[in-house]
Amino acid sequence: MKKTLFIIALVASMAVSASAQQNTSFRPSNVQSPTVNADGTVTFKVEAPKAKEVLVKGDWEANDGMGKFTKGKDGVWTYTTPVLPSEMYTYRFSIDGVVSIDPTNPFSCRDVGNVFSVFYVDGGVADYYQVHKVPHGTVSTTWYHSNASNLDRRLTIYTPPYYEQSNKNYPVLYLLHGSGGDETAWLDLGRVARSMDNLIAEGKAKPMIIVMPNGVGSTEAAAGETSDNLDFRPVMTNFIADSYKTGKFELAFPEIVNFVDSRYKTIPEKSSRAVAGLSLGGLHSLFITANYPDLFDYVGLFSAGVDFTGVDLTLPAYADLEAKLAAQAKAGVKYYWIACGTADRLYPFNKDLAKTMDAAGLKYVWHDSARGHLWCNWRQYFVEFTPKLFN
Repeated sequence: MKKTLFIIALVASMAVSASAQQNTSFRPSNVQSPTVNADGTVTFKVEAPKAKEVLVKGDWEANDGMGKFTKGKDGVWTYTTPVLPSEMYTYRFSIDGVVSIDPTNPFSCRDVGNVFSVFYVDGGVADYYQVHKVPHGTVSTTWYHSNASNLDRRLTIYTPPYYEQSNKNYPVLYLLHGSGGDETAWLDLGRVARSMDNLIAEGKAKPMIIVMPNGVGSTEAAAGETSDNLDFRPVMTNFIADSYKTGKFELAFPEIVNFVDSRYKTIPEKSSRAVAGLSLGGLHSLFITANYPDLFDYVGLFSAGVDFTGVDLTLPAYADLEAKLAAQAKAGVKYYWIACGTADRLYPFNKDLAKTMDAAGLKYVWHDSARGHLWCNWRQYFVEFTPKLFN
């Protein structure tokens, strides 16, 4: 009798435990989305029998990323894209005006304050963004103290395969995010760790340390990782940080370099340092190197945010740019790379910057690409730029 009661109690306990797991369940539908087809098209599906309209908006070029679904008799809506070139793509659904991620796709990423579903089209550059059976580096986060902002601030660090076992010292690339980004952006949206693993395995890039700082000097870290916890929303969700385009981050940048040199196995020389950034990070890279011409031998501007409208060019970091560029040219730069999409709003501003560099005698390599201000460009720029470093 006691044994029977014990079994009944155990079953009841399991039932209560199972019912308490409200957020864990199997999908109630067999719908799979997305499906990347052999011809490079992509098919999306969503089960919404009561919906009146279902749309998809993605970051592919065809049809400006827009697609309208067709409803089937089973209540499943379907849309197939045109052929898409190899890339990593992000997208969201609109179901009767309600925007959401794809409910059957478990893979997503955050870009500023929005969350997007993710897929890859293989057979080209997207192969670099995925995990392969090659030696892997290590990604970690660490904190340094900034005297300039009187804050402890977070960095994301990539160290190459075998770094922990090696007695070698390594060159360093400082990689900067854009407006609204943070120290997680290049890792999550740029797929930096995977790209580096694959580039190193192919012998295309030198093993290097990659430092990804938070470029908003008045904040500690990415949203949700600060002492404000969930009370701090991603920058540009509701506000622009008070340190935006003040030059404070650029002038304080040696703090980060000194911390990295003291903590990691670096080669603490100009010839073994690079800095690159997208959009706002490109602006930062421009002025960091212009103000500190003896720190970096390699510079990359990716769709740099060099529209100076509304920027106070009398601030110490930004003043006398042409003279600073002339001093940088005199100090010497081994490789200066400027890339921008021809459809990018910032394209003419980058061309104007190139003219300023010409006048200052600073040599650079110009790279045109298609499309606009998009992560597809910045991921590809990273894959193209990194093999040029430390040669």
